[in-house]
Amino acid sequence: MSVEHGHSRRQVLRTAVAGGVGASVAATVGMGGPAHAAERGGTHAGGRRRIRVAVLLYDGFTALDAIGPYEVLCRVPDVRVTMVAKEAGPVLTDTGELSLVAERSLRDVDRAEVLLIPGGGEPGAVAMMKDSAVHEWIRRIHRHTVWTTSVCTGSLILGAAGLLRGVPATTYWAARPSLKDLGAIDTPGRFVESGKIITAAGVSAGIDMGLHLAARLSDDRIAEAMQLAIEYDPQPPYDTGSPEKAGDELQKLALKLLADAGR
Repeated sequence: MSVEHGHSRRQVLRTAVAGGVGASVAATVGMGGPAHAAERGGTHAGGRRRIRVAVLLYDGFTALDAIGPYEVLCRVPDVRVTMVAKEAGPVLTDTGELSLVAERSLRDVDRAEVLLIPGGGEPGAVAMMKDSAVHEWIRRIHRHTVWTTSVCTGSLILGAAGLLRGVPATTYWAARPSLKDLGAIDTPGRFVESGKIITAAGVSAGIDMGLHLAARLSDDRIAEAMQLAIEYDPQPPYDTGSPEKAGDELQKLALKLLADAGR
């Protein structure tokens, strides 16, 4: 995305938060359901409009794919992050041992400024790649988003919904060949921004994308402060965080550990 386009999108959000009409995206946002009246109207106690971030949960999603960006964005001024699933309630992650609670169902959410699709273990992500009802919801939300984003194999779900044809994108390292099958342009990077679509690489890359998105939703200073707030200063004890560094043997072991944890 060009600097001009980045500034333009940021101005749209600032206009929305200031309570502007006409060009205000947030003025048309609707997250229904049994929420507080002020939330249904897109405002909070100060009378300022919230920037809505909808995170799709589904059986078999990867916890950090959703929680990493959430932890960065949930404290950005005027941002409200909502977990959404086919039905409201607990949703199991890919290990089958941890759940997150979806506050709202898909039918309760018709618009949001930001849509975020986390990746998941193979059964969960593949099921979402085949779910036409979810694809229709994603496309409907995407029509009104300022940013549509994904983490890890969440980009494959975006691709299956038809949103990545001819679009530069990234995903989990072992799933990158699948991007081409979905019409995307496989592009390396911790995250890739193309127009209003931002895709992040595997799992922990969602934190990087979250910080980038925090700057887009607010400004660089807020994003820098959030990096400090979560003390995100990676100094990993091993240098095997990419397939190129790890080599074939560790790649196979990594994929086995992921597969075994989901059984």
